[in-house]
Amino acid sequence: MTARTPTTGPLAGLTVLDLSRMLAGPFCTMVLADLGATVLKVEPPFRDMVRDQGPYAEDDELKAYGGYFQSVNRNKQGLVVDLTSQDGGAVIRRLATTADVLVENFRPGVMERHGLSYEELAGINPRLVYTAVRGFGDPRTGSSPVQDWPSFDIVAQAMGGLLGITGPAGGPPVKTGPGFGDIVPALFAAVGTLAAVRERETTGRGRFVDVGMYDAVVAACERIVYQHSYTGAVPGPEGNAHPLLCPFGLFPAADGFIALAAAPADHHWRLLCEAMGRPELGTDPRYARNTDRVAHQADVLDAVGEWSARHTRAELADLLGGRVPFGPVNTADALFEDPHLAARGMLQQVEHPGLDRPVTIAATPIRLAGNGPPAVRRAPLFDEHTDDVLRRAGYADDEIARLRATGAIGAPGSP
Repeated sequence: MTARTPTTGPLAGLTVLDLSRMLAGPFCTMVLADLGATVLKVEPPFRDMVRDQGPYAEDDELKAYGGYFQSVNRNKQGLVVDLTSQDGGAVIRRLATTADVLVENFRPGVMERHGLSYEELAGINPRLVYTAVRGFGDPRTGSSPVQDWPSFDIVAQAMGGLLGITGPAGGPPVKTGPGFGDIVPALFAAVGTLAAVRERETTGRGRFVDVGMYDAVVAACERIVYQHSYTGAVPGPEGNAHPLLCPFGLFPAADGFIALAAAPADHHWRLLCEAMGRPELGTDPRYARNTDRVAHQADVLDAVGEWSARHTRAELADLLGGRVPFGPVNTADALFEDPHLAARGMLQQVEHPGLDRPVTIAATPIRLAGNGPPAVRRAPLFDEHTDDVLRRAGYADDEIARLRATGAIGAPGSP
């Protein structure tokens, strides 16, 4: 397959003004950039905090940014604007006159204080889609008693119910590995943004799109809501099992762990029993249906775990692969050797300033029939595209020089 460049994707021609920081906002705009949008990442003079978070390769002496920044800010153009200054605010307003989308993740009221509210910008560009990702949403769509609280991933995971069901059964809550408290809201924000862009084709007007991180995690944990509503139960940490499906979870192998989902489809349970050499369990009335197996979950889990622990993951793949929903529990190094990910182009090499070799980041999983996996451009250097972006917006070189001299744009101390 021939790789396509992000600028030739389905969102080619869409310009996104990205004022967001950290992970939630930048992940949202990364999704749009991967699909071909021109994303202008605006950093403050003191830099996006993620730029300096690492991790760094041992031989990277430049340290322009680490892997975190590279991964979620790929395919973007970078500029530096001090939106807290009068001139910097004017630059953002000018860029917003021709932008299709603006994304920010400040707390409520921050953009208003700088004269950059949705209402202000929509007044000069009625077609602007303005997307906000906040910890607890925006008062425009529903005020909250905690709307002014700051929030990060762990807070959203905790309050949204995710941590309440994660961890060993009967034990304390455990944080999930990835930043789902940021990434889930980011994905909802990308969907909401594209919905508003689509609506604009009919109405000619943009829309304020609001996603609360807390709200997004609750939406992703929808199961605990209906469980409590229907039964009054308060789900707790579930370990590696499932409260409604059995067997459905993690099981030991002789050389690690596997994931197995022989439910809710009862025929998968029967196939598993045949592979285990115990076909009688597949028709035993205590275990024949998923609801029966849930009622006798301890017996089922013991039987499956005792069998799986006697086989390696490769042996289990031979016995179960293609017949029962199954997969090994992969560590990061295993991903680099995985033939599926290689075939799908999911691990892509990208240039990294300061290194004479490429690095690898996870690519977008969105595939379009007829296209190969999108090519990936590295994340921008600090202040790399400021002058180019402003020239395209109509600024003359002497105006750009004046803005740099005042500190409204550019890296501190830049000529």
